[in-house]
Amino acid sequence: MYDPTVARLTYRALLGRRRALILFALPALLIVIALVVRAFVGVDDKVAADLLGGFALATMVPLIGVIAGTGAIGPEIDDGSIVYLLAKPVKRPKIIMTKLIVAIAVTMAFSAIPTLIAGFILNGNGQQIAVAYTIAALVASIAYSALFLLLGTVSRHAVVFGLVYALIWESLFGSLVSGAKTLSVQQWALALAEKVAGEGYVDATVGLPTASVLLVVVTVGATAYAGQKLRRLTLAGEE
Repeated sequence: MYDPTVARLTYRALLGRRRALILFALPALLIVIALVVRAFVGVDDKVAADLLGGFALATMVPLIGVIAGTGAIGPEIDDGSIVYLLAKPVKRPKIIMTKLIVAIAVTMAFSAIPTLIAGFILNGNGQQIAVAYTIAALVASIAYSALFLLLGTVSRHAVVFGLVYALIWESLFGSLVSGAKTLSVQQWALALAEKVAGEGYVDATVGLPTASVLLVVVTVGATAYAGQKLRRLTLAGEE
């Protein structure tokens, strides 16, 4: 379920000059903030957990997921170049799976690795905080990529909808409305981080069993539905 040619084209589209600048900007900002905090505050486990949870996982990971997930297919659908790709003898599920793998790889590289580096800068992985949030970023990268790839397949306004979900639903409603937290990728990822970090440093409102099931359901469901939408797009183009 992986096509090297599709992957190469997708990597080229995601890592083009404009998107690459945005992708590098957020991790660089996280590391700069971590260096400043370490210089002025010193080693503080609580501060490290707050920064990694409040900025890295809550802001940086979903924004990078929006860029990578929607950018993996959305622009091709918008400008019509997807027709040339669909004309190739490549199965539609393979196209979706390849683009999903690329989106996951890009999201992980630009979110999980900087999170780990920032965690070690802040407190040297005290209380396993750096590793816990890195695991959370890795898991969230998978779900965000699948979710935003689906948005890129079904809507021409995928970036807008992605930002609404990431910044308004998860950050605003997720912090004010308890029920909204159950439908938050961030909270699902935190459930895993909570099991790794020292007690009292990560607080998840969703239990690990529930979070694990929801992560799998959303990832598989979004990927399958994106494949169906792409198949219908092909049939419409042929008609």
